[in-house]
Amino acid sequence: MDEKNLAAVVMAAGLGTRMRSSVPKHLHPLLGRRMVDWVVATARAADVDPIVVVSAPATAGEFDGLEVAVQEKPLGTGDAVRSARAALAGRADDVLVLSGDTPLVTAELLRELVRTHRKSGAWATVLSLELEDPGSYGRVMRGVNGSLEAIVEAADATDGQLAVREVNSSIYVFRAERLWPVLDRLEPHNAQGELYLTDSVGLLTADGGTVAVHKAPDPQEAIGVNTRAELADAAAHLRDRINEAHMLAGVTIVDPQTTWIDAEVEIAPDVVVHPFTIIRGATRIAGSAEIGPHAVIVDAEVGEGVSAGPFCYVRPGTVLQAGARAGVFVEIKNATIGQGAKVPHLSYVGDAEIGDDTNVGAGSITANFAHEAGREKGKTTIGRNVRVGVNTVFVAPVEVGDDAWTAAGSVITEDVPANALAIGRARQVTKEGRGGKRND
Repeated sequence: MDEKNLAAVVMAAGLGTRMRSSVPKHLHPLLGRRMVDWVVATARAADVDPIVVVSAPATAGEFDGLEVAVQEKPLGTGDAVRSARAALAGRADDVLVLSGDTPLVTAELLRELVRTHRKSGAWATVLSLELEDPGSYGRVMRGVNGSLEAIVEAADATDGQLAVREVNSSIYVFRAERLWPVLDRLEPHNAQGELYLTDSVGLLTADGGTVAVHKAPDPQEAIGVNTRAELADAAAHLRDRINEAHMLAGVTIVDPQTTWIDAEVEIAPDVVVHPFTIIRGATRIAGSAEIGPHAVIVDAEVGEGVSAGPFCYVRPGTVLQAGARAGVFVEIKNATIGQGAKVPHLSYVGDAEIGDDTNVGAGSITANFAHEAGREKGKTTIGRNVRVGVNTVFVAPVEVGDDAWTAAGSVITEDVPANALAIGRARQVTKEGRGGKRND
């Protein structure tokens, strides 16, 4: 942001009991990322470095690739930030304190917060937001010059203070040289013995320092997530942001409110995404593809001009090459579908390779089970320009050569050479008078 070094402490040590979950709150998934990962990604986008995540001992191993400080006991937000002191010693002029449960915070908001902090020369700056219903948030009490006088917790507020709609977001910037000493002065004021970071703000004010306030223009960006209902609301906001970014980049999303796209998905211009489509993981979709409606695409490579849907499930490891089709009620897993190849409807293709311009008839299946426990699943390889008759079952491992055909209803258990017709079914036997109607 400027020549001063800005570090971040991301508080992610709480259990989040209000989520009613065995999964810690900060690790709940949101459009392909955990909640805390959204906060870390935003800090990185705001050019913050280093970033230290404060974790409980039980979840310290959940943050591979991140710098972690462990809060040994749950002694409150003040102790959580203090846990990162050793990790940041000598590495920061200012310290940005973030909550790991604020996935909607944006890089631009963090930049504005830091600009306010440094321009004011404050010892600390609080990010506030204004809410119609402030609820249990701590109230921000300002002085005549607009600086912070106090943060009053709702439980301790008077009726007049409760009427204040500007509240504390629990996101701050501190001068490092002021932050670390004041954390050592925190004292518990509750039966749990917890140390509250908000008390450090009061101590700095009492010491004669200026504590500035930066109000978020959009309060939604600073809202924390504490319940499943709030998690769903955050997901909807993130969905809208992701979809808008894709549409501005040239993707047609027919109904953004029913389309869910994970954060890491890449979609080229001129792709059309129809309603009720879910695109997840590290999926990549090339230009002019048409996806949906009611399609689910997960960790797949989708080539130019591909048609996937409606009602198809494309699972991890799948490659749909240019012009391929995955049609109605088709499931494909860990398979490559060649250029111009078609799996039009009612089929399962797993652990397979299908050549260019091949057509797979309705109801066909690659039976890719492992014959013995612990063995890899068998692979089906089908060549170019093959015509697979309806209701064909390929019992892997098996190979079918180029230009071959299979007869409808066949079970293919042996390799089929190129340009051959394979018939793998019992001859029909008709016994008259053995139907449902009986003569008395």
